[in-house]
Amino acid sequence: MKSRIELHQELRQRILNLSGVTERQNAGIHEDAFFVRGKMFMHIHGHGHCDIRLSKGDQERVLAEGKARAHRWAPEAGYVTFIVNNDEDLEPAIDLIRMSHAHFAGKQGVPRMEHAIDPTGTVVTRS
Repeated sequence: MKSRIELHQELRQRILNLSGVTERQNAGIHEDAFFVRGKMFMHIHGHGHCDIRLSKGDQERVLAEGKARAHRWAPEAGYVTFIVNNDEDLEPAIDLIRMSHAHFAGKQGVPRMEHAIDPTGTVVTRS
């Protein structure tokens, strides 16, 4: 099992491997902020607390399907929150991040997720 620091570093590396992504550490209130085409599409607070900006349609669908939580401060901007607590949380987090990246990078045909979060915050994989 990976430590929170190891999970955070793997998450950062996977985000930075997406096409055209740049990072600004300590950008405002965000410890790690990620940009594509000059727009911040997500940021991480602490280790694993991901705030991910989606299109309004994707945000509504993701929340309705229980794949993320509503963002506490900026839901009107399309943000959702997903917390990476363990290895099993990495893939559903990356699914959301890829969706956001594709939207802000102007790409079409993003694969849809097969993960959900139950009311306790546990990731449930759907087949």
